[in-house]
Amino acid sequence: MTFVRPAQPLKGRGAASFMAHRFVKDERLAFDDGWGQADDGEDVRALRTQLEWEQCKSALSRHDSPDLPYHLGLNPYRGCEHGCIYCYARPTHSYLGYSPGLDFETRLVVKSNFVEVLCAELSKPSHVAAPIMLGSVTDCYQPIERDVGLTRRVIKVLGQARHPFSIVTKGSGVERDLDLLVPLAQQNLVAVYVTLTTLQPELARQLEPRAAAPHRRLRTIRTLAEAGVPIGVSLAPQIPFLNDDLEQVLAAASDAGARQAFYAVLRLPWEVAPLFAEWLKLHYPDRAQRVMERVRDLHGISEEGRAEGKVYSSQFGQRMKGNGVWADMLGQRFALACRKLGLNRERVMLDCSHYHAANLSGQQSLF
Repeated sequence: MTFVRPAQPLKGRGAASFMAHRFVKDERLAFDDGWGQADDGEDVRALRTQLEWEQCKSALSRHDSPDLPYHLGLNPYRGCEHGCIYCYARPTHSYLGYSPGLDFETRLVVKSNFVEVLCAELSKPSHVAAPIMLGSVTDCYQPIERDVGLTRRVIKVLGQARHPFSIVTKGSGVERDLDLLVPLAQQNLVAVYVTLTTLQPELARQLEPRAAAPHRRLRTIRTLAEAGVPIGVSLAPQIPFLNDDLEQVLAAASDAGARQAFYAVLRLPWEVAPLFAEWLKLHYPDRAQRVMERVRDLHGISEEGRAEGKVYSSQFGQRMKGNGVWADMLGQRFALACRKLGLNRERVMLDCSHYHAANLSGQQSLF
């Protein structure tokens, strides 16, 4: 048994602790010894972002979830410095033996050979072009992209191959790559979605501490829209009693130029549930219990499930939009606001017919 420092809010970080991952066998209990330091002697208040480099075996990830409009994903990084406390990808760090808490947002992995592996996979005769989501489990425009530049190299490869793709991000860094995105948008090869969970700056700073501020994301939407890049807005996740400004967010995004919109309810798989509960108690103790109970309502958790500690349902067809009265009310609010604002009137259809693997034969010139 190991005693560790009790969790406390950390400036610039979403998680408040190195919460153990689900594969750890040793029990760790919080214990305040008065020194305010972690058990290894490191002051977590001054925790720095670390980069690790790995050779990946594959670049394209595939899934068959009926809840998502894409079946191919690209993620050049593991972990995300944005530190969004609600991130459903946090448990993926457990497979590395790292904490899904602070490690997820401070111990980041760069896939050093990602572009070369991607080129090889796209060049296979068996590859069939279909829209790819860039940043499905990590934000491809998180702060480290400014120095590493891996996302830009990926876009160059996709552009050279004329392969359709979408981007979802909270980072304003996407504006840097307008010179690549605009020509692709003119060929119906790219669409961008900016995640905007709330217009409340203080809430955003606590939920997503190192992501762009809400007003900065609105500027990004406007910049891309004016440049002619198909732009949409993601209102994910919706968290009861916290980001309750859904209609205002949609109106602001529409005014900035967004023409598409989607949302998802809060998902709390594996370690995300205790991490989010810990965050609530630190930042919003007065409503923590209410929020968690409404999350259970959104996912239609039965009394038996609540007694077992369930907080959300991972069932296909339910995990993204929820189930029950509260989920239905949220869906009606979203649909009504979109209808009033003219959002989602036309679908963005990316063109797969331009793809040609032979275009990648001279890909070394990109680097």
